[in-house]
Amino acid sequence: MTGPVALHGGGEFLPGDEAFLREILRLAPQAEGMVRVSVVPTAAARGRPDLAASNGMDAFRRVAADASIAVVVEAVPVIDDVSAADESLAGRLGTADLIHFPGGDPDIIPALYPGTSAWAAMQRAHAAGAVLAGASAGAMALAAWTWTRDGGVRGLGVVPGIGVAPHADAATWDDAVARYGAVVPPDLGFIGLAERTGVIVPASAGEPWHVVGQGEARWLSAAARAAGEPPVVARDGDRIFP
Repeated sequence: MTGPVALHGGGEFLPGDEAFLREILRLAPQAEGMVRVSVVPTAAARGRPDLAASNGMDAFRRVAADASIAVVVEAVPVIDDVSAADESLAGRLGTADLIHFPGGDPDIIPALYPGTSAWAAMQRAHAAGAVLAGASAGAMALAAWTWTRDGGVRGLGVVPGIGVAPHADAATWDDAVARYGAVVPPDLGFIGLAERTGVIVPASAGEPWHVVGQGEARWLSAAARAAGEPPVVARDGDRIFP
């Protein structure tokens, strides 16, 4: 059974993000009584992927311990063409119960993954029930369309029909629409996610998404965008009906 997808607005792994991390750990399948977590710092490849992975591993271990969830957490450093083709790394991804893309540069993941061993392994794990999660640039890449500095590009399409604006709340919403929304085709929906906040997209089509975290999610369907309507604003525990 295909697992859920978790889209997060950024500020991942920082204090205050425990609710979201706890929820995706709870949703992950448990092989042999534990959750196998892979932190994949691809979007941070131009910066400090080692630091992004280390922050993620520390956060998952801390939250899992507080929630009494047994975990094995590892970094899987897919950061370039060579590592994306590495069968040993792909093998580790293929057995994960929770795969997390931290943030970074939004153009890297959509350009790197299609057709690679790493992406095929992630798809197999997700099809078997693993949670596939992304924060900021990671969340953007899992959608149908994503903003980059050079314009909009197709995302991986794990969550079809939408574009994602990270770091988006009441104070930054107009800027998010102008910056990120401008490159999302008009026939797609658009969701803004505040930091330390995410939505869980269930595996079954037609089920509502639910919001987890400190901030808010702002949803615009394609029809609402066309009509110039305000977004639906949802907070922790609320559901969004896309």
